[in-house]
Amino acid sequence: MVATHAASLPLLSLVLFLPVLGVGAVWLARDPRHARWIALAVMALELLLTLVVLGLFDTTTAGFQLVERAAWIPTLNVDYHLGIDGISVLFLPLTALLFGGVVVASWTSVRTMPRLYFALVLLLASATQGVFLALDTILFFLFWELMLIPLYFLISLWGTGPNRRYAAVKYTLFMLVGGVPLLFGFLVLAFTHARLAGAAVPGGLVFDYVRLLETPLPPELQTAVFFLLLIGFAVKAPLFPFHTWLPVVAMEGPVAITAVLAGLKLGAYGLIRFVVPLAPDAAQLYVWLLAGLGVVGILYGALAALAQTNLRRMLAYSSVSHVGLVVLGVAAFNTQGIQGALFQLLSFTVVSGGIFLLTAFLHHRIGSTDVISLGGAARPMPLLAAFFLLLGLAGMGVPGTMGFPAEHLILIGSLQAHLGSGLAALFGVVLTAAYFLGLYRKAFFGPVRSTVVTDAVDLVPRELALAGALAAVVVLAGLYPGAVLETVRTAAEGWLARLGQ
Repeated sequence: MVATHAASLPLLSLVLFLPVLGVGAVWLARDPRHARWIALAVMALELLLTLVVLGLFDTTTAGFQLVERAAWIPTLNVDYHLGIDGISVLFLPLTALLFGGVVVASWTSVRTMPRLYFALVLLLASATQGVFLALDTILFFLFWELMLIPLYFLISLWGTGPNRRYAAVKYTLFMLVGGVPLLFGFLVLAFTHARLAGAAVPGGLVFDYVRLLETPLPPELQTAVFFLLLIGFAVKAPLFPFHTWLPVVAMEGPVAITAVLAGLKLGAYGLIRFVVPLAPDAAQLYVWLLAGLGVVGILYGALAALAQTNLRRMLAYSSVSHVGLVVLGVAAFNTQGIQGALFQLLSFTVVSGGIFLLTAFLHHRIGSTDVISLGGAARPMPLLAAFFLLLGLAGMGVPGTMGFPAEHLILIGSLQAHLGSGLAALFGVVLTAAYFLGLYRKAFFGPVRSTVVTDAVDLVPRELALAGALAAVVVLAGLYPGAVLETVRTAAEGWLARLGQ
């Protein structure tokens, strides 16, 4: 892979640092209530900037584009190295849209320390974009770990549950433990490159992602790298059995922030970006493990979601099930599987993230997401109920929504590669309809049992604009999936070429 484009302006750096500049503007605001307006304006500019980047992206060209590079730690050969390809480019605008939604969902629910809250949201947005942009493994790891700082404070200070500090500590400890094998994997790659090149350490160390792709690893080291990186990314995804932090955070943390954790499956992105390309032979040797993790995640998450009586816990376990579907698509090692996996990850950002944002609107009005407290919610809030249903149908993979081409491709790829796992995935899709429609009926229909529900107001204009934008993306990508598939096609072909497929 080679860099093929250069920009006259450092567009990727602007995407990366614009939210950081917004943090300064938030703190300079005289009135703390202006912090939310500043944060929203920054994310709107971020969205426009990422759309410019997407417009400049050439879908027919292989390799990384709009590349920016500068020496960062010269003695260790660590560079400030940014770039985009078909795997990462679409995540940039969708991430900006999701964080804009977080700001809107927090508009009136955050009443204490709003400056600090919105500053942390912007810092989290910057670190998240860095994960998609970094082409140096140490720079990637820096952004990966930087996400922990704002998330810890956001969960512990603005969580909605009595055990929010416990949830923040549990999440942080899980991520720190997961970061250890991840860092070791990157160090093994760097030292192995130096040894194979016959170069001295530290001068021969290589952390450049593109150069590491060009350096074939010995089989025994591929296995070590594969498992180190797989464990590190499985914790973040989360894959069963590393998933236990997500239901806790979903119940105790701020609902709007949970939208980021449920919508952006960065662990699954890392699996596609790093694990398989850097250890392709080991990935094919242990394809049974990837497929098994995918199937177990699909079925366990769906069955657990089926037993829930709270919308947030149901959505958390649903997220575990859906990330299993992505892993199964990756394990198919064919065109349909990898394109479906990427499409599904993009769909998560809008569908899973969006449905959590709508749940945040609901929680702010009712004060609870327990089904017993929500009966008949569709009567006073028909618009919220309608958008919730649309995103839920997208999560089920109903035709005409963004989820359909994603699930359809994954199922085709899985059935071609592993018939048994593909049939298990089909059963998981049926369970998805069962748990979502069952809980939706109980929460939004039936008799109204609470005056709080009766007096609730429907979506206000700013919330309606956000819900409309999410719905438009879901429907447009569902009716015209070719635009997404064409964007990821060249990168997906290159990804498969490394496997000899």
